[in-house]
Amino acid sequence: MVENLAYGTGRRKTAIARVFLREGNGKITVNGKTPEEYFPTELMAQSMRKPLEVTDNVSRFDLLVTVSGGGPAGQSDACKHGIARALAAYDASNRPALRSNGFLTRDNRMVERKKYGQRGARRRFQFSKR
Repeated sequence: MVENLAYGTGRRKTAIARVFLREGNGKITVNGKTPEEYFPTELMAQSMRKPLEVTDNVSRFDLLVTVSGGGPAGQSDACKHGIARALAAYDASNRPALRSNGFLTRDNRMVERKKYGQRGARRRFQFSKR
């Protein structure tokens, strides 16, 4: 039986990531795959590891991440937010380093909804004077 040391929920746009922190040697699983297999670019896989690098926990924990909703960029940032929250929940001494790098702050930028009588969220239909 594997015991979860901590849990963190990460959110970005419409993506939600559940992160389970476990004792291990640095293995990360995102929806059953490695981050390099799951995310289309190497940059996204690297950016989600940043909280571990900042707190010097790269090879200390195994991470099980289940992420849903949104696209690859939102999912990557949701994973990063969830990892940061899990590390902060596990050890409060990680909190200042995570906070100073902005990993605990929820990026609340969302897609604006489309309004009626308009072509998009802000774009209007073309005006014709005659």
